[in-house]
Amino acid sequence: MANLLKTWVESDKRELKRLGKIADKVESYAAEYEKLSDAELQAKTPEFKQRYQNGETLDQLLPEAFAVAREGAKRVLGLYPYRVQIIGGIVLHGGNIAEMRTGEGKTLTATMPVYLNALSGDGVHVVTVNEYLSGRDAAEMGELYNWLGLSVGLNISEKSPEEKREAYNADITYSTNSELGFDYLRDNMVVYREDMVQRPLNFVIVDEVDSILIDEARTPLIISGQATGTTTLYTRTDRFAKTLTAEDDFKIDLESKTVALTEDGIQKAEKYFGLENLYDPDNTALNHHLDNALRANFIMLRDKDYVVREGEVMIVDQFTGRIMDGRRFSDGLHQAIEAKEQVEIQEETKTMANITYQNFFRMYKKLSGMTGTGKTEKEEFREIYNMEVVTIPTNKPIARDDKPDLLYPTLKSKFAAVVEEIKIRHEAGQPVLVGTVAVETSEYLSHLLDQENIPHAVLNAKNHAKEAEIVMNAGQRGAVTIATNMAGRGTDIKLGPGVREIGGLAVIGTERHESRRIDNQLRGRSGRQGDPGVSQFYLSLEDDLMLRFGSERIKAFLERMKVADDDAVIQSRMITKQVESAQKRVEGNNYDTRKQVLQYDDVMRAQREVIYAQRQQVIMEDKSLEWVIMPMIQRTVEHQVEMHTQGDKSEWNLQAIVDFAGSAMVHEDSISVSDFAGKKPAEMVDYLMQRAKENYEAKRKQLFEQAQMLEFEKVVILRVVDARWTDHIDEMDQLRQAIGLRGYGQLNPLVEYQSDGFTMFEQMIGDIEYDVTRLFLKAEIRQDIKR
Repeated sequence: MANLLKTWVESDKRELKRLGKIADKVESYAAEYEKLSDAELQAKTPEFKQRYQNGETLDQLLPEAFAVAREGAKRVLGLYPYRVQIIGGIVLHGGNIAEMRTGEGKTLTATMPVYLNALSGDGVHVVTVNEYLSGRDAAEMGELYNWLGLSVGLNISEKSPEEKREAYNADITYSTNSELGFDYLRDNMVVYREDMVQRPLNFVIVDEVDSILIDEARTPLIISGQATGTTTLYTRTDRFAKTLTAEDDFKIDLESKTVALTEDGIQKAEKYFGLENLYDPDNTALNHHLDNALRANFIMLRDKDYVVREGEVMIVDQFTGRIMDGRRFSDGLHQAIEAKEQVEIQEETKTMANITYQNFFRMYKKLSGMTGTGKTEKEEFREIYNMEVVTIPTNKPIARDDKPDLLYPTLKSKFAAVVEEIKIRHEAGQPVLVGTVAVETSEYLSHLLDQENIPHAVLNAKNHAKEAEIVMNAGQRGAVTIATNMAGRGTDIKLGPGVREIGGLAVIGTERHESRRIDNQLRGRSGRQGDPGVSQFYLSLEDDLMLRFGSERIKAFLERMKVADDDAVIQSRMITKQVESAQKRVEGNNYDTRKQVLQYDDVMRAQREVIYAQRQQVIMEDKSLEWVIMPMIQRTVEHQVEMHTQGDKSEWNLQAIVDFAGSAMVHEDSISVSDFAGKKPAEMVDYLMQRAKENYEAKRKQLFEQAQMLEFEKVVILRVVDARWTDHIDEMDQLRQAIGLRGYGQLNPLVEYQSDGFTMFEQMIGDIEYDVTRLFLKAEIRQDIKR
């Protein structure tokens, strides 16, 4: 292990040395560019663009372009990037991840690679975690880009397709990850080229890259349509779940967050629903609803996993503590929670298009990112995204004091100690930022502080509209701020007057998160740019993480130390290490989950790319789609003829071929068995194709304008493809849910999913070609076709 760490440190040193040489070149232009007038400096942008068009690469332009962006930032923003920021910018341009501590100026760092890559004219996307930050950065940094002669677009959810198209056509586009993904999916559902909003995906810089590419990677983006379904089963299973008692009727596995009925519970279910065998294949739908009802009632916690607002169940992002507007738990779980909370149960939806963030962002020609905490996920970034994490040194040494964790026997004693600590620091005037994992914890702590008459601000998923403003003031003298996890991420906490002298910002964590990164993120809010600061985590044996992992081992340790008193506290590096090993286990589990999601989605990715690429070809065609339709008809005809001419001639089913031709190709009165008598299969195919071509030509004559014929061809193909594709996504979803059972038969579920998925895809293509043949050749054309 020591050797591995040594290798890492040395490889980072080597990389920083290489980057330092490029930074030297950038800095070598500083004096020369400082002497240029504004007009001369601005004239550099068209000069660089011309040089790029003449064959110079962006890598060759980097030192000069970075130097121009740097000098421009000094004149327009009053900020001059440090050497470490230049190094961070070079890392981003290389398609890697710059790990820069909080307060080191990531937003300014990005301006240099954004400017350089925008010179190509192919577009640069800058991704932030929420629309507030997109708007803020587009406005602030946009001043610099506009001054340098580049256009800036802001893509937010309220914008119309026309406004979105304009934003995407700008040199630099600011957006959130979800809006980019949904626009991509929507673009692949349109019928007309002019309805598309995105350009090809070129270069993207993802701010808070760990939050977007790791934390959110388990949640696919889904566009849904209404599905026909009933809500009564949700209500019935919910009522049944509420009659059960823990341990007797069901058992919860805390580690995996699953719940299962015991034998008694199964008997109760069979009696309640009037069944002989709950697990009979006929009861699959009931079982599915029952599982969801159990999860909703006994695992999903109100004000932690979700909140209820204005009669609606809204998901709380466990990593940021924010409400995820417009998102719903999939697979019926959301409806089960609605039944539990007795709010209106919304109809089930059908997936029409979906993609994971992993697969969406891997479609960019070049992907890069910034974060304060990426090293712990180094392996995942490399394996999934082919990106290296490079730790950029801080501009000034870190002066924060990270104290060892304090462990208490109970939640009550822990929170009493937290309140006491806040009280002491608040009286001394020191600002305190308290991090909580859940909304309910922040409200509980707020209640305790109210009892002590300590003024404070609460920042949680219920009021994140004022998020940035509250976080900005968290460094003022005497301020006490309670925040869920990473609330306010992306906003700097600057120290108020006189705060530096009394120890800077104190960060208190009320429990450890299951990911070390989130803890590091909280710690990093203090001690920015060499400021003093302190961080301390308070834990108890009743914390979620302790209950799920490692509590027994730590309890035994406490017993050995003879710690029995309820108010006893233990401060030990050993406890911190135990907790970190528990966190590593959870991180490992989460990585495996994300990897599995990706492996399954990779099967869909390959299929999605085929379908979307063919849709693009159809949408972009501006003359005729005969080259698409006639091969489809040919394959359909060949399949039908082959299917009905198996074995000896005496066994051939010519009537079936006639029935197919009459229902899918020509008027049924115009074809009979005699047309095929004495013909070989190949001759039958030729005859049917001759008829198809005649039919095609007749339609072309009816639609005497080429544009009308093309319109007709496009609409037929795209409607069929979209209908069959959404059905296929749904079937693949169901296959995915059921495939795990094959593991019991010593089969690899993933391999089975790949194999069955391929067969189903082939079947879908056959169905598409048959439907296009039938719809196109049998359609009656009237002369009032309008868009």
